[in-house]
Amino acid sequence: MTSRRTPRLADAAEIAADQNLTSAQVTNLYNKRSENGFPEIAGMRRRARLWDHDEVTKWFAQRTLARITDHTPPSRDPEDLLNAADASRFLGYKNVSQVNNFLRDHPGYFPDPDLVEELGTPERPYRRKLWRAQTLLDWQASRPGSGRHLGSDRGAPALPDVPVDGDPDELLGASQAAALLGYKSVGSFSSSLAQGYLPLLKTPDALTEQRGRRRWTRRRILEQADERRRRR
Repeated sequence: MTSRRTPRLADAAEIAADQNLTSAQVTNLYNKRSENGFPEIAGMRRRARLWDHDEVTKWFAQRTLARITDHTPPSRDPEDLLNAADASRFLGYKNVSQVNNFLRDHPGYFPDPDLVEELGTPERPYRRKLWRAQTLLDWQASRPGSGRHLGSDRGAPALPDVPVDGDPDELLGASQAAALLGYKSVGSFSSSLAQGYLPLLKTPDALTEQRGRRRWTRRRILEQADERRRRR
């Protein structure tokens, strides 16, 4: 028989400190739980309400993700390096500490930084983590959303194996274009296209008869791939 998990209990002050809120704001969220789904209390410490810390952390994470479902990051060079605060703003989070919260509370959920700078002095060293804009776009396109949860290991569908030396006039779809351009998923390719980072593919060469899906020639996709490499 599997033993039941003993939850870590936290009061309003502890939750407020974790989420960069005030105790009054946490209490207000609880009072409106019938509207927002905030977790029920799991116990009492004298007169203080206590919540399951893990349940509350997951609730805040899902709430934050829901807020940025329709967020479109501002146009930036895909190779721009952003620190944690700038990355939080770029992804649409109001809390500039959100990326650091992900790194602290959900190891493996947020991508590793592309560059870590060792700064400060020998006596007081510190590290600055930096992410490329494209890394953040790739993550945003494949992050957990509706129907998924933090820590889910269900990844995006694998991209097809597309030969570079095929017919240059063959019409290819989004998944094939994403593979030739070196993206990790169709979502990251589509996000870059929408942001204007793939100008040679802005206008498709053809649309399918059913559903009007975009198609590009292998020649133009490879021209765009060459341009991307020159920019790096």
